[in-house]
Amino acid sequence: MRGRTDTADAAGETGSRPLRPALSPSRAGDFMQCPLLYRFRVVDRLPEEPSAAAARGTLVHSVLERLFDVPAAERTLEAAVALLEPQWAALVEHEPELASLVGQQSADDSAWFADAAELVRRWFALEDPTRLEPAERELYVEAEVDGLTLRGYIDRLDEAPGGLLRVVDYKTGRSPSQLFEAKALFQMKFYALVIWRTRGVVPRMLQLVYLGNSEIVRYVPDESDLLATERKVKALWQAIERAAATGDWRPHRTRLCDWCSHRALCPEFGGTPPPLPDGAIGLALDPVRAGETSPVDE
Repeated sequence: MRGRTDTADAAGETGSRPLRPALSPSRAGDFMQCPLLYRFRVVDRLPEEPSAAAARGTLVHSVLERLFDVPAAERTLEAAVALLEPQWAALVEHEPELASLVGQQSADDSAWFADAAELVRRWFALEDPTRLEPAERELYVEAEVDGLTLRGYIDRLDEAPGGLLRVVDYKTGRSPSQLFEAKALFQMKFYALVIWRTRGVVPRMLQLVYLGNSEIVRYVPDESDLLATERKVKALWQAIERAAATGDWRPHRTRLCDWCSHRALCPEFGGTPPPLPDGAIGLALDPVRAGETSPVDE
């Protein structure tokens, strides 16, 4: 059966490079949602068609990041909306496959850009960028916890006098129900844990900005929260290691399956996953060696 690795892989060596166990909030969320989804994305590296909604979210994030490049007085709604098309062009230049989603000068394209502009307008109704001076934007953070590298990208980090930190994450969808709110807060606590372990400071505030329905969710963490998050991350990684060692990436059926790109391969829907690739353990535990060219894809 494919999926077994040689002794060096199992011991933590892959080729000439040591295995580097690493986990981001996105991949942690994948495994918690469905271990088979984690396998499809991290081990099999199955392609997923880009969606217009996801691309719109990427565009809005890009505009909200770039807006802070100009002086405070120039951070107007009009200036932000004017950034949409040039930022989209920059994204397409970096990822040409996005051009198939938007760019045919059709009515659908106009509606797509109008929807993006509406999300930007909602942000202006929630926050005033002329009164904000982020300490960091699209900040890459990384910390090692018992040999496991935790890493991620933070949309915005605000710092108040006295060193008080606020971690801000933009969401272009709607705020989740209570059933799914814990997942969003886990992501923010993950970031807070990394900041605490690298800077020795517990962020004063975690803030999720939901543009889909114009809502802000705030949470004040403490050390006990972050210690619990650390224990959860360690337990989650142990579960990933067991799945990698046994090849048992069992599916977990939920309502989120309706949006999965890999239903045709899922046993829950009558499908059959592909054979595990050679070196599956190393691929499962070391995303960089698996071909992840950027640190994470939050």
